[in-house]
Amino acid sequence: MGRLLQINPVLRTNTSTGRIVQEIGEVAMAHGWESYVAYSAGRDGDIACRSQKIPVGGKADVAFHGLLTRLCDAHGLGSAAATRRLVRQIDHMAPDVIHLHNLHGYFLNYKILFDYLVHCGVPVVWTVHDCWLYTGHCYYYSAVGCDRWQSHCHTCPQRCRFPASWFIDRSRRNFEDKRAAFTAMPTDRLTIVPVSEWLRGEMARSFMGGYRYEVIPNGIDTEVFCPHDAAACRKVREKYRLGDRSVLLAVASIWSPEKGLDDLVRMAGMLRPDEVLVMVGVDRQTATKLPPQVIPVSRTADVGELSALYATAAALVNPTWQDNYPTVNMEAMASGTPVVTYRTGGSVEAVTDGTGYVVPQGDVAGMLERARHTASTGPEAWRDTCRSYALAHFRKQDRYEAYIKLYESITAR
Repeated sequence: MGRLLQINPVLRTNTSTGRIVQEIGEVAMAHGWESYVAYSAGRDGDIACRSQKIPVGGKADVAFHGLLTRLCDAHGLGSAAATRRLVRQIDHMAPDVIHLHNLHGYFLNYKILFDYLVHCGVPVVWTVHDCWLYTGHCYYYSAVGCDRWQSHCHTCPQRCRFPASWFIDRSRRNFEDKRAAFTAMPTDRLTIVPVSEWLRGEMARSFMGGYRYEVIPNGIDTEVFCPHDAAACRKVREKYRLGDRSVLLAVASIWSPEKGLDDLVRMAGMLRPDEVLVMVGVDRQTATKLPPQVIPVSRTADVGELSALYATAAALVNPTWQDNYPTVNMEAMASGTPVVTYRTGGSVEAVTDGTGYVVPQGDVAGMLERARHTASTGPEAWRDTCRSYALAHFRKQDRYEAYIKLYESITAR
């Protein structure tokens, strides 16, 4: 059919974008495409992947790019030599479609890359997983209520957040550099794919508003994330000593105030003796700060056990302050468990009357009240509706097939 090149900093399947990139490549190959992936070798090394790998840079390159970011707030402007080598490789392989994912990640120089993309004539798809591409620094801004990106970034209130800068605020110049680089791309050769309707609406107010958009939410493996029988749930209860308590579950890859860590600590203080909060994705340092009503679980690669935890819970509580289209919401629903979330970004898009509740940001008591309601009505009241919604909207096969159709449409022009 054609030759596909994807670009993303990571390939590890325990990261959401790494898994997505690998699985899109596998579906493309099943449709007769050649699949290549350019990624940061300095971050992931020699990692298993069915697509043909194109390593970009090394550990020293990542370290220097990180130092440039910390000292000069110049994320995405390092890795010049590594990016020039990548451009030569792209030119030699002559892909039919170039599919960008995250360009932030200490491995690419976006100016050099886009100077090539503007002139190479190849159609480009850009899946947007966060807000970094149209801001002067941050990758989310909802938690601080910043809207400077709509006109011109400056004096960034999140300078010390990822990608953190210790001393310099370059947000005004970064905004100008990104706008110049990205909007130079011809509108007939760039299709932007936000993974939520919320992000599509945000980007319409950014300097990227004039491009073609096609929303394709992320998908999950609905065969792995599925309802579990009583024996599997009992096993999880025994392993984590949950007893007969009503389980509220919270899941994140990294816990931070923006993900709702402080709110969950407050919620834990409101729990009754017959309730328990299980937090997945907790590192050792965070675990020492949690109250006794919380059972911390480290980030697990055992997705079967994670699915069983979802299925055991009365509700997934997701007090995120800034998010796009959270995977944890999808995983919970596919496992038959309702979601209670803040009215944040795209986190609300998968939550319907039959699959959970949405509460205002910061309403910890309201979130706990709604979670208790799901527990009092029993799992049977939610399981089938959540599962049916997940199968209709979250199957990864359907999502990746949408990308193949997109590739075919833009190469047929």
